[in-house]
Amino acid sequence: MDITLTFHGAARTTTGSMHLLEVNGTRVLLDCGLYQGRRKEAFEKNRNLPFDPTTVDKVILSHAHIDHSGNIPTLVKRGFKGEILATPATCDLCDIMLRDSAYIQTKDVEYVNKKRRKHGKKPFEPLYEPEIIDEVMDRFQRIPYETEVEIAPGAKATLHDAGHLLGSASVMIDFAGNGSGKRLLFTGDMGRNEMPILRNPKPVHDVDILITESTYGNRTHPPKADVQARLRDFVREIHEKRSKLIVPAFSVGRTQQLVFFLNELHAAGEIPPVPVFVDSPLSTKATEVYEKHPECYDGEAFKHMIEGDDPFKFRNLKYTAKLEDSMKLNSMRGPAIILSASGMCEAGRILHHLKHNIENPKNTILIVGYQAEHTLGRRLIEGVTPVKILGDKYDVRARVQKINALSAHADRNELLGFIKDIGSTPQRAFVVHGEEEQSMAFAGTLSEYGIPDVEIPHPGQSFEIGL
Repeated sequence: MDITLTFHGAARTTTGSMHLLEVNGTRVLLDCGLYQGRRKEAFEKNRNLPFDPTTVDKVILSHAHIDHSGNIPTLVKRGFKGEILATPATCDLCDIMLRDSAYIQTKDVEYVNKKRRKHGKKPFEPLYEPEIIDEVMDRFQRIPYETEVEIAPGAKATLHDAGHLLGSASVMIDFAGNGSGKRLLFTGDMGRNEMPILRNPKPVHDVDILITESTYGNRTHPPKADVQARLRDFVREIHEKRSKLIVPAFSVGRTQQLVFFLNELHAAGEIPPVPVFVDSPLSTKATEVYEKHPECYDGEAFKHMIEGDDPFKFRNLKYTAKLEDSMKLNSMRGPAIILSASGMCEAGRILHHLKHNIENPKNTILIVGYQAEHTLGRRLIEGVTPVKILGDKYDVRARVQKINALSAHADRNELLGFIKDIGSTPQRAFVVHGEEEQSMAFAGTLSEYGIPDVEIPHPGQSFEIGL
């Protein structure tokens, strides 16, 4: 059996997850994500797929985050005719997230083209348009966890709960060999044990070849118990100062985590009755998807739902869908908590909230997720001032704080613990989805653990996998 792996995205970087698996001529793409970073570089990479889409037979999608799913519409637009395999919750999240992505692609290009026309330049086309999303969603095939499906002659895939996002999966592929087969595991984005809402990552055993993420390959997260205490203190502080807590949060996953924690603090009487606004239409829709999939919940969240205590709804919480309601928040006096997307401060309503609040020293900007290189969120946590928002410069006078313990990515020790639970030591590992420093550090950790062949692929690099 001839097996080749080519790493086209999330290789020595964290975004644009895209790995091509070829099995005896059948081509299976593991993820098809958008590259996010410097605007010009992202523009070129996302439009110019590094392979012919018409030659791809299937896509297996680990989860719905846009850096893993967001370029599937481009794949379809350029001629891909195959199936997209994903869990039911991932299918439902993609239905809203890819439509939102298409809307953003269209609006961003409209804005850029206004400037290009003024300078007599040729207008750009959107990466993809909203109209193609119906066709994209028709390709999705719902594959429940722990269900084996054939993806190529002699190769079967099973999706296991990765505990990272609603519906997220690690992808296990079993290859039939001459008398002895081999097992490959693609971790996707690996979640963490004992985090709210979602179940713990599902252990997978007897893995021969490992493709592992390394977002936090050289870091450990603070204890999870710190999250509620720090969140409580921030809320109490803005209540006392009558100021605002501005939280850039990913619409899917992080927003629901924060609402869950605020609900628990509110119910326990740990925080004053400060208004909480979830200001993102996508967040509102994503929360509705979360409510549809309690089969993905851990015991605590499931118990809440069974007892009629919806963890995503509580007094003082309001979801703002209309643009005019969002705009009113900018002139509203504090105290108030505003959760808004995008999580890396690169687009969406959060930019307007930052613009109106970043120069007030009473306000707090709370960073609760990973910030990729060259994003506004990364510049904020690095202390850069002034920063450019929507074309204008603003001095950063608000306090910028961060809570790393909320990360949905496993840290170094959690990743290594998951790999140790495999039982037998994998013979080969490929380290992806991490900035180069993190990937190199985690590759060293895996070598020390005893994996004999550890690679950090470069973009476009191919490897033969012998049986």
